[in-house]
Amino acid sequence: MRDAGCVRLRRTVRLRLTVLYGGLFCSCGAGLLAITYLLVRHFSAHVQQLAHHGPLSSRRAGGGPSARLPPLPSLARLQARAQAALVNQHNSDLHQLLVWSLVALAVMTAASIAVGWLVAGRVLAPLRTMTATTRRISQDNLHQRLELPGPRDELRELGDTIDGLLTRLEAAFVSQRRFVANAAHELRTPLARIRTALDVAVGKPGSVSPQVVALDRKVRQGLDRADQLVDGFLELGQAEHGELPDRAAVALDQMIAAVLAEREPELAAKRITIDQRLNATTVSGSPTLLSRMVDNVIDNGVRHNVTDGWLRIELRDQPDRARLTVESGGPTLDPCQVRELAQPFRRLGAERTGSDRGAGLGLSIVAAIVAAHTGTLKLDAREQGGLRVAIDIPHHGSINGTGAGR
Repeated sequence: MRDAGCVRLRRTVRLRLTVLYGGLFCSCGAGLLAITYLLVRHFSAHVQQLAHHGPLSSRRAGGGPSARLPPLPSLARLQARAQAALVNQHNSDLHQLLVWSLVALAVMTAASIAVGWLVAGRVLAPLRTMTATTRRISQDNLHQRLELPGPRDELRELGDTIDGLLTRLEAAFVSQRRFVANAAHELRTPLARIRTALDVAVGKPGSVSPQVVALDRKVRQGLDRADQLVDGFLELGQAEHGELPDRAAVALDQMIAAVLAEREPELAAKRITIDQRLNATTVSGSPTLLSRMVDNVIDNGVRHNVTDGWLRIELRDQPDRARLTVESGGPTLDPCQVRELAQPFRRLGAERTGSDRGAGLGLSIVAAIVAAHTGTLKLDAREQGGLRVAIDIPHHGSINGTGAGR
């Protein structure tokens, strides 16, 4: 098992290319030096052989005066010494050639690795540009493109392919937002007509039968639910699209206190105990959407709570962000399914499917608003039962409308 404190080298493409370049140069250089060494050894041995058999033999074969030559034993000893010196010099030269060739190979291999690192970085520069640009692109700025310059090579084709994908994604997002907005607006007209028809039917002179009154009450409940659903669609589309109506300094503690004051009748009806710990905290954002976020989070804690339950609300002012934590009691929830509550129309358990279950858009709207303010949303199932919602909003974060799909 590896030591946890050791640093693992990241095997990037640039590193692999550099190792490949260095390995190829080292292999080719070693092969070239081996061939050079063998050629030098071969020709130097041939020259040594010629020197061994040439001078003395030719002089004696020339037929000069024998008195001028040393005796034959002396010539043999001199020739043996010269041959031994020549062999030693030859071996020493070959050894020096081998040593300095290996030194030169090591130096040039190191130089090739450095040059290979620079060349690989230059070749992969368009990929780094593509990666950085793609990371900056979200559903709110899908109009941006890579637009890689240079020749039409494989990297240029890859960039053009990504640009084409972004174009199709942008068209799909625009079409989806337009459909949701148009559908939500179009639904208001038939809903208003139904309400008008009910008002006319119930408001006719004379007595109204109990059946009509009961039907009127049920239909109006359905209309109220449809209105909530339409409003949720509009707010969700607005938050996901980043179309924030306003931006100002928002005092979250005062906003939470106002929402709790409005919900006092519901809290009293279900006998829910409130534990609130609110620090004075101000963030920069949309007052309209942040108010909706707070209202939805508290509404979720009240709506899906149990009778004689409890609700804990904590607001902490941290150096770089504000943290809002809302915990509520209730039955034990599945942690895996809780993570999906930020998606539209997700509900959990039989206790969350009653007549007062809502439209199923509350936490998805919260997720969209939090993301639009570059914040984070975390949903956790409490071990003792109930739900814990934690929201972090930067004090001066940029608004980007990145959507709710976390």
